[in-house]
Amino acid sequence: MKRLSALIFLFLIFLTQKIFSQQTSEVKLFQAAQKSGMTVYFDPLTESCILEKNGHQISFRQGDDFFLQDYKTLVQEKTPYLKDNVLYTSLNFMNQAENFFQKENSANPYRIGAILIDPGHGGKDPGASATHTVNGKTVKVVEKDVNLKVGLKLYDYLKKAYPDKNILMTRSTDVYLTLPQRTEIANSVKLGQNEAIIYVSIHVNASLDKTAAGYEVWYLSPGYRRQVLNDSSEEDKSVRQILNSMLEEEYTTESMLIANYILEGIGAQVGNESNSRGIKAEEWYVVRNANMPSVLVETGFLTNQKEGFLLADDRYLQKLAFGIYNGLQGFVTHFERSRGFTEAK
Repeated sequence: MKRLSALIFLFLIFLTQKIFSQQTSEVKLFQAAQKSGMTVYFDPLTESCILEKNGHQISFRQGDDFFLQDYKTLVQEKTPYLKDNVLYTSLNFMNQAENFFQKENSANPYRIGAILIDPGHGGKDPGASATHTVNGKTVKVVEKDVNLKVGLKLYDYLKKAYPDKNILMTRSTDVYLTLPQRTEIANSVKLGQNEAIIYVSIHVNASLDKTAAGYEVWYLSPGYRRQVLNDSSEEDKSVRQILNSMLEEEYTTESMLIANYILEGIGAQVGNESNSRGIKAEEWYVVRNANMPSVLVETGFLTNQKEGFLLADDRYLQKLAFGIYNGLQGFVTHFERSRGFTEAK
C-alpha cells in the first residue's frame, strides 16, 4: 500500500511539472500564431498587440498581467513579452487564445451596427456663407444648407445599401443643435452585441484667402487624451486607464482609416473639379466628444468662387455624397471582414 501511495505521489508530481512546463515554456508569438492561423498586429511604439482570427480579437500590451477578448472581457493571464526585441509567449496563453477563437467561431462577429450623419450648423446657426457673381449669375452659398443636402443624400445611399443597419442623422431639417446635443445623440445610440458605431460630421470650409480650395477630412489628434470607457466599470483605476488607452488607440486608428477611405471616395467622384487637401488631425469638439471612431468632412471652400458655384450645384453635391458613401462602404467592408486592429493605409 505504501509503495502504491508513493507511485501515486510521484505521478502527481510528474503531472504537475508537465502542466507547469506547458504554462511556462516560451515560444515565439509570431511563429505560434501563424501556425494557429492567427494574424498578429504589433505596435512597437505603444507596445500594444492584437491577435485576430475569425473576426474576433485578443488585445494586450506586452508584459501585462491581463488581456481583453473583443474589447469586452478581461482575462487575468500573463501576456506575451518582449525579449531581445522578439515577442515570446507561454503555451498556456496560446492555448487560451486558441480556445477563445474556436469557441467564438460560430458566434456573431463584430459589425457596424449604426452610422450617424451629423450635418453641421442649422437653424439660427448658418455657419459660413458667401455670395458670388459670374457673368451676371449670382449665387449665395450657406454652409448649413450644403451640409444638410449632402447629409440627406448620404443618408439615402446608406439606407438603401444597409437596410440591416441603423442609419441616423442628428438633424434632417433646418434646426439648431448645440455641439453637446450632437455628441449626446451619438453617445446614446443603443447597439447590439458585437456592434460598433461610426460618426460622420459634414461641414463646408471658408477662408479669407479666396484662392483656398479643396476637400479634406479631419480626425481627432492622436495626442488628445479622452475618456471613452464608463467610469462606473468594475476594474480598478489603473487597469481602467490602460483599457481606456487601448480602446482610444483603436478608435484613432479606425478614424484615420475612415478618413482615408472617404478622401479616396470623394476624389473618385469629383475628379479634377476639386482637389484633395488630405487628411488632418485636430481637436474639433464633435470628434473629441464622440466616444467612437469619428471624422469631420470639409467638402470644399464656399469662399472660393469656382468651388462656391460647385457647392450650389445639386449635381456636384450628389457626387460629394456618393463619394462619402463609397468611402464609408469601403471601411464597413474592411471592418466586418477583418475585425481587429486596423492599420491606416
